[in-house]
Amino acid sequence: MTKYWLCVVNEENWRIVKEKLVWGVSDRYKRKMEELEEGDFVAFYVRPKKLGGIFKAASKPYVDKKPIFSSEGFRTGEVFPNRVKIEPVLVPEEPVPFEPLIGRLKFIRNKEKWTGHLRGAMRQIPEEDFEVLREALGGR
Repeated sequence: MTKYWLCVVNEENWRIVKEKLVWGVSDRYKRKMEELEEGDFVAFYVRPKKLGGIFKAASKPYVDKKPIFSSEGFRTGEVFPNRVKIEPVLVPEEPVPFEPLIGRLKFIRNKEKWTGHLRGAMRQIPEEDFEVLREALGGR
């Protein structure tokens, strides 16, 4: 069964994700990454407060320690080795504002302090929330 994910990335790593078509997380999120399956949909929240695009997982998760991501603001030497190949589904030229979507997203229960729901590297979201994100990016 297809699952839907929201991944959190900074602007520098967002550029790398789009260029290399790979998403990676630290060992702290390895178990979460292992729940992702080929064919799942992955949306990217780009800090600060933007929705970058939607991709589809094009591989099973794998480990690769070659440094391709920026570790600025993370543990020194972090390479985000737990990775998945992705293919673009809906990626606009520029990210769209995320804040206007808060009221429609069920996974964000605390609408006042919504950024707390976006602290981890990735989280599974309900299909109906994913559809809100797809619509915001211009999809149907």
